[in-house]
Amino acid sequence: MRRIVAAAGAFLSACAVNPAPAPAETVEGGPPQPIPVHGVTPGHTCKPAGTDQFIGQAGTKETGAAILRASDAAVLRWAPPNTMLTMDYREDRVTIWLDAASKITKIRCG
Repeated sequence: MRRIVAAAGAFLSACAVNPAPAPAETVEGGPPQPIPVHGVTPGHTCKPAGTDQFIGQAGTKETGAAILRASDAAVLRWAPPNTMLTMDYREDRVTIWLDAASKITKIRCG
């Protein structure tokens, strides 16, 4: 029993380590800005208008890049069939649902 308690203390102490600071990104003409890990990427808000033109197309890297440009999103998330997704909302993310043939069936922001 004492071994379990001692091992549990060692494992829990590993959780108390401070995380490393986020890397910096230099904004033109300004000081370095931290790159966000969670939340919103500054200057990007997904706009779904105009993304319906990609429905039915193949889910490729090129199509994903075009959807990112069309939606002004910073984060692209693919959703293949039978895949669980988190329910968190990110205004800078676009999600692309695919069918079994890797064709795009739905595109939504968040």
